[in-house]
Amino acid sequence: MADGTLSKILYVEDEPDIQEVARMALELVGGFTVTICSSGEEALATAADFDPDLLLLDVMMPGMDGPTTLLELRKIASLANKPAIFMTAKVQPHEVAEYKELGAIDVIPKPFDPMNLSANIQEIWSANIGG
Repeated sequence: MADGTLSKILYVEDEPDIQEVARMALELVGGFTVTICSSGEEALATAADFDPDLLLLDVMMPGMDGPTTLLELRKIASLANKPAIFMTAKVQPHEVAEYKELGAIDVIPKPFDPMNLSANIQEIWSANIGG
């Protein structure tokens, strides 16, 4: 991430159908390298080795939800300052404000448009990180 470009995304999502649509959208349309984790626990075990540029997290997941997963990932030194985006159907203004208080740079509403997902993420990245 030293050059400000976004290439590697860690995506945490418990729903296999959404995982597959997002993987195709991010890899085929966006050209990103994506690692998908099905749970917060899996993300904690995988994230440091993958060293993503961006954390993309579903909010509502069984067990460890997205906000809790983000807080736990932030305890890993190499991930402490990684940008994060939440994806959720819960996008009321007060909910979005809560996610941003947790450290998210933005929120992408679900359902998302697969053809525009990569562009949306790149726009958020550029607006918040540069590059």
